[in-house]
Amino acid sequence: MLTIFSQGQGRYCDGISRRGFLKIGGLSLGASTLSLADLFRLEAKGASPSKRHKAVIHVFLGGGPPHQDMWDIKTEAPSEIRGEFKSIHTNVPGIEIGECFPRIAQIADKSVFIRSVMGVTDRHEAYQCNTGWQENDLRPIGGRPSLGSVVAKLQGPIDPAVPAFVGMAAPTQHKPWSDAGTVGFLGPTYAPFKPDGPALENMKLKGMTLEQLGDRKKLMTSFDGLRRDADASGVIAGVDKDTALAFDVLTSSKLVEALDISKEDPRIRDRYGDGKPYKFQFDGAPTVNEQLLMARRLVQAGVRVVTLSYGRWDSHGDNFNLVRDHGGKLDQCLSALVEDLAAHDMLDDTTVIAWGEFGRTPRINAQAGRDHWAPVSCAYLAGGGMRTGQVIGSTNRLGEHAKDRPVHFQEVVATLYHNLGIDPTSVTINDPTGRPQYLTERGPMRELV
Repeated sequence: MLTIFSQGQGRYCDGISRRGFLKIGGLSLGASTLSLADLFRLEAKGASPSKRHKAVIHVFLGGGPPHQDMWDIKTEAPSEIRGEFKSIHTNVPGIEIGECFPRIAQIADKSVFIRSVMGVTDRHEAYQCNTGWQENDLRPIGGRPSLGSVVAKLQGPIDPAVPAFVGMAAPTQHKPWSDAGTVGFLGPTYAPFKPDGPALENMKLKGMTLEQLGDRKKLMTSFDGLRRDADASGVIAGVDKDTALAFDVLTSSKLVEALDISKEDPRIRDRYGDGKPYKFQFDGAPTVNEQLLMARRLVQAGVRVVTLSYGRWDSHGDNFNLVRDHGGKLDQCLSALVEDLAAHDMLDDTTVIAWGEFGRTPRINAQAGRDHWAPVSCAYLAGGGMRTGQVIGSTNRLGEHAKDRPVHFQEVVATLYHNLGIDPTSVTINDPTGRPQYLTERGPMRELV
């Protein structure tokens, strides 16, 4: 945590305001619901312009969300398959989704619902969502790098003070659910910057407030002293250049301001909500709605790829109450994100994806839950210049298998690369042996690009 406290409201000679505080980490602001898209437009009008760039916001639904309770309601199936939820109409004629997502139903024209994702394994981890590959692929040389790491290598940062790849996945007891994106054979140079990671935990200015600083030079000196303290204890000397870069990034107000959602209109924050109280978390991630707002701000600051882990969807028991809780909260913040990006004229350049590692069993078990189901799962996408307002694929009557247009996991990841301006069918990266490796073995989805 880095915190700078101030009681004054003065300004430096170059016109930069002294802040009451700058704080990295901690997402716990109370909020209520408000569905007014005009708020986003008003907020966007006052935002400072930024250089346009392609980006991805990846919302990982760790645990395996139930496809038949979200985007693929089986209204004609027996009750032991269908479950408790009904389908609702969307703003696109002919498209219906689960009743827990009324706000997303109203932005279906900006959305894509994939009902037939296949090619996954029954493993509780984010690896396949982050890379498009199975975990054991190229393991002897470090494994496959995640999309964020690949983008950091191929495209680099927009701004030297803002990392290309930020991972906000909250720490989880089941660690694979908080994987922000592996670097694979690329090495630690291309690891995600983690605002809540170990690099920030012990970073505090010692014995100094802004009132004691006469000018910006003294402020920079305090940061230098922080570095010397860390180096004297062997921290900086013993880490690679990426951790040292994290220290440098902290001195940039751009990243600090992007992480400070207190700058947003309270009504905008209310629209996203805070996702509290955190229910059904157990060993997984909390439902931190504010991280989606922070993701928009990070992209606006110049980040190319933002990943986060949202909720714990492993519903072996009490599936329907879990979906009511997680689904309702996701409906609020995901629809807010899409509307917010559109209001800031960022939606065509930013791809939003929300999906998990596999689906859930069609048949409801004795604990009113659904178990793991690898044969088929689902995904939600928006933005990125894609042809939205459509459903892709279908499953059979019981939701067991892909029926029409099976969509391979790698096609989805290849689409993300395409939307970022990277051709996954031709671009390669050399592995440590010097052998060129393609980013995926499949091309992007033809229905979307």
